[in-house]
Amino acid sequence: MEMEFFHDVLCAWAYAFSPRMRLLVGEYPQIEVIHRAFALAPERDSIHRMFGSRGKEEILNHWRAANENDDEHRIRTDLMEKRDFPYPYSMPGLMACKSAEMLGGQKAHWDYFDRVQRAHLTEARNIADDRVLTDCAGDAGLDLTEFKKDFKSARARDAVLGDMKRAYELGVDASPTIVIDGEHVMSGAQRYEELKSFVAQFLN
Repeated sequence: MEMEFFHDVLCAWAYAFSPRMRLLVGEYPQIEVIHRAFALAPERDSIHRMFGSRGKEEILNHWRAANENDDEHRIRTDLMEKRDFPYPYSMPGLMACKSAEMLGGQKAHWDYFDRVQRAHLTEARNIADDRVLTDCAGDAGLDLTEFKKDFKSARARDAVLGDMKRAYELGVDASPTIVIDGEHVMSGAQRYEELKSFVAQFLN
């Protein structure tokens, strides 16, 4: 079974959902997960255009709701409220994820994605900052020399845009979303039993 997992580094719901996906793959190792970038805020001014001056406040309301969904309640809205940097946008972190994938395949993408999400949602760090993205690469065990060459490259950007094109072709319009074998779609941070029940329908 091939399962495409569409997600954004900014997405608190994806942060809650990723551990459930890992649990699923542990239970059903025949599932091949393909990680796809889905940029909720692709441009530096995307948050402002969506929400105006209340952008950070609106997003932190999503954080609070997602924290209730998260099995371990790891999302630290209280820390992010105190930070004075502009709320990040999607592309730096997603391009860094694609760089990780170039270096180490799907496993490296997933490990790096999870590390960047922890930096964003638990540690309340600025994941639009090159230094934070590079720190996360070191924590994820990536070759930093190669990572620094790739993560701001046209190749990394093109890889993100390719995933966004794939999302459009499949009708994906939310993060997180999974697509099984190019046709069976489930969106949202579903609880593990709901996820398992959905996927089990299509397992051979």
